[in-house]
Amino acid sequence: MVDLSESGAVSPGHGRHGQGSGFGNNGKKTSKKSRTRRGKRGRRRRSKKNNRNNKTPPPYFPPEAEEGNIEYKLKLVNPTQYRFEHLATQLKWRLQEGRGEAVYQIGVEDNGLLVGLTEADMKASLKTLKRMAEKVGADITLLREREVDYDLDRNTRKIAEVLVRKVPDDQQFLDLRVAVLGNVDSGKSTLLGVLTQGELDNGRGRARLNLFRHLHEIQTGRTSSISFEILGFNSKGEVVNYSESRTAEEICESSSKMITFIDLAGHHKYLKTTIFGLTSYCPDFAMLVVSANTGIAGTTREHLGLAMALKVPIFIVVSKVDLCSRGTVERTVRQLERVLKQPGCNKVPMVVSNPDDAVTAAQQFTQSAWWVVNYSESRTAEEICESSSKMITFIDLAGHHKYLKTTIFGLTSYCPDFAMLVVSANTGIAGTTREHLGLAMALKVPIFIVVSKVDLCSRGTVERTVRQLERVLKQPGCNKVPMVVSNPDDAVTAAQQFTQSAWWVKYD
Repeated sequence: MVDLSESGAVSPGHGRHGQGSGFGNNGKKTSKKSRTRRGKRGRRRRSKKNNRNNKTPPPYFPPEAEEGNIEYKLKLVNPTQYRFEHLATQLKWRLQEGRGEAVYQIGVEDNGLLVGLTEADMKASLKTLKRMAEKVGADITLLREREVDYDLDRNTRKIAEVLVRKVPDDQQFLDLRVAVLGNVDSGKSTLLGVLTQGELDNGRGRARLNLFRHLHEIQTGRTSSISFEILGFNSKGEVVNYSESRTAEEICESSSKMITFIDLAGHHKYLKTTIFGLTSYCPDFAMLVVSANTGIAGTTREHLGLAMALKVPIFIVVSKVDLCSRGTVERTVRQLERVLKQPGCNKVPMVVSNPDDAVTAAQQFTQSAWWVVNYSESRTAEEICESSSKMITFIDLAGHHKYLKTTIFGLTSYCPDFAMLVVSANTGIAGTTREHLGLAMALKVPIFIVVSKVDLCSRGTVERTVRQLERVLKQPGCNKVPMVVSNPDDAVTAAQQFTQSAWWVKYD
C-alpha cells in the first residue's frame, strides 16, 4: 500500500497545488528536507501522545499505618547522624509492635506509591538498614525484590521487602505456637513429622511415629492425645530441625525463632481433648489440614468453627495432593472457598502457591466479623426491630449428648455475647450440664444460670441444687463467685459484675 501523503502523486480531486504536491499553502515550493523534518516532529508528537494515553497507572500499597510492624521508606542513602539516630529509634518501635519482627518496604512512599530505586540507591539503602539493625542488635533478611516499570523509564527500578528480626532481651528466642487441626486421617501427624524430622515419609507412617505417645496410637495411626513438636529458624531464615540428629536443646540454642506445633486429635471421639488443647495452650495461629481426596469431612467444620470462635488466625493446608488428580484438588479448593465465604466465616481466601504469595498472605492475616438474625412468632421481625432500642437474639441449642456436635457448632459459629445455662431444680447438674458449662467457659463466654422447674420441687430440693451449683462454680476449673438474683436490685448488681462472676436466676 502506497502512502500518498508522503509521495509526489496527486490524488483524484486535488489540483496542481493541492496537499499532495510539493507546494506549501502560499503556493511556494517546499524542499524535501523541510518536509521530512516536519514529518518527524509530527510523528514524535503523536508518539508522546500515545505513550501518555497508554501509560499504566502507578501501582500502590495501602498507606503506611502509624501502628504495626510495617514501615515504608523511599530511600536510606547517606543519612546524617541525627537522621540515623531517629531511624534507629523508629526501628525499635516497629520491632516492639511486631514482637521482635518488622518488615521494611524500601522504595515505597508513605502514601503507598511504588516509586522504586536504582541499583546504586538500593544497595546504599540496604547498607544503611543493616547498620540500623546492628545498632539495635537485630538481623535483616531480604524477602523479595520486585521491578517497577510503570513509568516506561529506561533505568530499571526496584523495591525491596526486608525482614528485620530481633530477639527480645528477656528471651532466648521468639516463640510461636501453632495448633494443628483437621479431620482424622488428613495427614496432620505425618506433615509435622516431615517438617520437624527433615525427611519424607516412607508411605507406611514412619514420619509420624515420633509424635505418638501411646501404644494404641501407633497401632491405629490416629492421635488421641496432645503432643508437641518444635521447628526452629536461625537469624538468616534457615530451617533448624532434627535432620542432623540434634536434640531439642541444640535446636533452641541455634534458633532465633521457634515454632511449637500442638498436634491435636482429629477423631470426633476425642473432640474434648482438641477443645482442651485449643483453649489451654493459647496458640498464636491454627493450621487446618484438609485432605485433598476427602475435602471437608468429619470434624473439619467443627475445628474451623472452634478456631474462629476463639479468634485464632487460621490458615489451611491441603494435603495428599499427590494422590489425587488435578481436578480433585481444584474441587476441594473450591469447596473450601465456598465455606470460607459463607456468612458464618466471612473470610477472603487467598491461594498460596509461591514464596511471594506466602509473604503477602502473612501480612494480611486479619479477622472478620459475623452476625446473627432473630425471628419472633407473635410479631414480625421488622415490627420488633422498629419498636425496640435493644435486641436480644436467643440461640436455642440441643441438650442431648447425641447432638453435642450441633451444640458446639452453634456456640462457635454464632459467637454469642452471653450464655444462659438452664438447670432443672429436680435433677440438678446431670447429663451434659457440665459439658455445656465447660464449653462456655472455654470459649470465654460470660455465663448466667437459670434454675427452672422450682414449682415442681420442694424448697429443700431447690436449695440442694443451688448448693451443688455453688460447689461446681467454686472449683479451681471454674473459679467463679456465684451470686443469687432474687430481685431487680440483685439483677443490676450482678449485671455490673458480670465479667468477674457467674450468677444465676432462681424462679420462686
